[in-house]
Amino acid sequence: MDLEHRVKAGQAVYTPRSLRAYDAFVLGFSNSWLWRCPTRELEAMYARNVAGHHLDVGVGTGYFLDHARWPVTNPDIMLADLNPHSLAAAAGRISRYTPRTMVANIFEPFEINERFDSVGLCYLLHCLPGRIADKAVVFDNLRPVLSARARVFGATIVQGDAPRSRPAQALMDYYNRNGIFSNAHDTAQDLEVELKKRFTHVRVHLRGAVAIFDAEVG
Repeated sequence: MDLEHRVKAGQAVYTPRSLRAYDAFVLGFSNSWLWRCPTRELEAMYARNVAGHHLDVGVGTGYFLDHARWPVTNPDIMLADLNPHSLAAAAGRISRYTPRTMVANIFEPFEINERFDSVGLCYLLHCLPGRIADKAVVFDNLRPVLSARARVFGATIVQGDAPRSRPAQALMDYYNRNGIFSNAHDTAQDLEVELKKRFTHVRVHLRGAVAIFDAEVG
């Protein structure tokens, strides 16, 4: 399967029906009981990093944007995703902020002339094909749309030495076989290496099987 089809496979599972169950199953059950990273940890990640001019890539249901503590009253938010169902769900959820949306393949350069002060990549990387070194092209594609003071942050489910139970491993294996995940070789250490090649003040820490990261431009 070529890269384009593998990228599409990673997001095809997000249909209107599956998105209705996403918060309960992924953010509720899976985060707490399988990945051992309670959703409040990811909410705190957003609280630490979001700026008033924000780009979110791989938007899910918009849960974290909905619950974020924004530093301004009316944040300027751009949503980017390859899946129109996710874009519609997230945009509707935070409609009070009048977000803008963009159908985008993160493996390709962004076709916009704009600079953002924060970029969120929550639960995106483990859905992208390849190893971490291959996926890191997404950071290169983001550079032209980052301001001089931007923060890049996110979370991704990893393997390697990340602690995980048998049920967690079984679900990861199932997701990898079906093209939903592509994280069989992903590690927090490899993620840190690629981030440090491109950014400063890089922080990566494991919470269960989830690598939570943030970095700064410059």
